[in-house]
Amino acid sequence: MLLDQDSRNRLMNMLGSCVAFDEPMSRHTYFRVGGPAEAFTVPESLEQLTEIIIWSGNKGIPYIVIGDGSNLLVKDNGIPGIVILITKCLSGISCSGKDTEPVLVTAMAGVKAQALCRYAIREGLSGMNFALGIPGTVGGAIMMNAGTSYGAVSDILVSVNVMISSGEMLKIAKDEMVFSYRNLSWNKSLTDRGKGAPIIIDGSFRLRRSDPSLLEKEAGEIMKKRRENQPSDKPSAGCFFKNPPAGKTAGQLIDMAGLKGTRIGGAEISAKHANFIVNSGKASASDILALMRLVQQKVSDRFGIILEPEVKIVGI
Repeated sequence: MLLDQDSRNRLMNMLGSCVAFDEPMSRHTYFRVGGPAEAFTVPESLEQLTEIIIWSGNKGIPYIVIGDGSNLLVKDNGIPGIVILITKCLSGISCSGKDTEPVLVTAMAGVKAQALCRYAIREGLSGMNFALGIPGTVGGAIMMNAGTSYGAVSDILVSVNVMISSGEMLKIAKDEMVFSYRNLSWNKSLTDRGKGAPIIIDGSFRLRRSDPSLLEKEAGEIMKKRRENQPSDKPSAGCFFKNPPAGKTAGQLIDMAGLKGTRIGGAEISAKHANFIVNSGKASASDILALMRLVQQKVSDRFGIILEPEVKIVGI
């Protein structure tokens, strides 16, 4: 336990009903598994978020920022310290330069990625359709450089506003960020200055004007293909493993290793898409992690390739 009673009282004074203690994280992740968060906070404003960050930093209490919980696996013993959910306090979308080309759209980190995609379609702005069907929030999409075969976040991102542990806000241009496949790395000088990874507040994206009806048609085709190829009837975190740099995809390797349908406890390799681990009923995080390790071992033994998880694994 990292929070003594004085710390709990301070959080309650700071946030009122917007803090819960020993909150099951199974309620806040797509996998529907995970032990309790010692403190689960839902700041209602940027000011409240800043207050939590500064206070926890001064107290030396670790925190983790989450969005939709779509790419998150929380271990069964839960998360010590503070979990900060940003979907309420960072929820706006704005647009500038509608009469220019390109158009700049700014979305706060807690906005659902799908909400941003639909906004772009309604406004007749192309460039976001690649992200259709990707779950989670804008902040998470930036942090993992989310993408599909149609494109990735780094293709359209212009800049981000971030908060460091002191509460200071900084604007970071894309060329100051290091993107790679499903990953964003921060400049070391920035992490040193903030005593850790900064928190994304919003991202600005370069889009172009287009015909909304054409964008809608394209969106329908993209979503139809996703529904045909990916399981949606059981809880999962989407694709579990990153694709290797070359050659077969992770899903193809897992399928070729004969692992489709393999189960450990309530965790199962989807028969529809081998890179999906699903909660087939009452799975624990330990079940999912054991299945993950089995997949890694079998694929390594057969192909000499170590699959890296794309899902973020947190907790104790």
